[in-house]
Amino acid sequence: MADKLQDYFPLIRTREEVLDEIRSKDNLRKMYEEWRPKQQMEFLDFCTGVRGAKMLYDSFFKEIMNPESAPERLNDLLSVLLGKEVKIVQVLPNDSTRIADESSLLVMDIVVSLRDGSMANLEMQKIGYAFPGQRSACYCADLLLRQYKRVRSEKKKDVFSYRDIQTVYNIVLFEKSTREFHELQKNYIHRSRQRFDTDLDVNLLQEFIFVPLDIFKENTQNKSVDSELDAWLTFLAYDSPEKIIQLIEKYPRFKQMYDEIYVICRNMERVMGMFSKELQELDRNTVQYMIDDMQEEINKQSAELSRQSDTIDTLKRVVEEQKKLLEQSGIVVDLI
Repeated sequence: MADKLQDYFPLIRTREEVLDEIRSKDNLRKMYEEWRPKQQMEFLDFCTGVRGAKMLYDSFFKEIMNPESAPERLNDLLSVLLGKEVKIVQVLPNDSTRIADESSLLVMDIVVSLRDGSMANLEMQKIGYAFPGQRSACYCADLLLRQYKRVRSEKKKDVFSYRDIQTVYNIVLFEKSTREFHELQKNYIHRSRQRFDTDLDVNLLQEFIFVPLDIFKENTQNKSVDSELDAWLTFLAYDSPEKIIQLIEKYPRFKQMYDEIYVICRNMERVMGMFSKELQELDRNTVQYMIDDMQEEINKQSAELSRQSDTIDTLKRVVEEQKKLLEQSGIVVDLI
């Protein structure tokens, strides 16, 4: 029985072959030497099959899941996440969905229009935001407004109705999720839609799906892949050869996607460029995360100091009032 990635993917080269090509070209050697030893090892590991390629690399994901060249793949992923069959009819530019000029930890963002008129925003975050709920609510509302403007414009010759507006979905994959998710350690997919406490049946058009992939891995490390949903999450979350082999043996259609990655790996200049881009993005994101985390701590400390200051001011007022009462009674008080 085959037990390593090279047995499934003959295109995978040996470590010596990869290093020989890097050393033979000045530009590749210079790029490689600029990486830290840990990064060099990571690159060699996925090029040679010691580890599988990380599908959450933005460059790899966009190459393999490109909705224009392979729409059936993203259709399939969205269908299992939404729990119903969907079909992409158009890929939309995502610039207008960024409602603020921010340096985010977002590394992948695809906006699509579906056959039923609804819209979906699929994004992946390397490191979860401190407040993913608030941020996602803002983006989902912006996506809904974007659909409203488009539909109203298309209805110029007809009578516009709000019933023409369809649901918008905000789907977020977290490679490293925040503490809120870890308080629900047994759950790795969270779906939300707005509902009334009286069960009033009114569609408010905004739905959310959060998938903490780190928690998925914790829950499935020693388990088999038993569903379409788990197959897709395994494809996205794992880079261990054992899990990849388990996946492609049970769901062979994923093998073609890995094949395409190893074809890319044969083009050393291209794959090294993609890897360098990922490293630059990760460095930027890590710095931004540290800044955001420090700012949150500063805000907490500032709020605590403000609270303490208010308490001191209150105590001062109480002391002054007590002093006045004592003086009115003929008692002289000398406060230091």
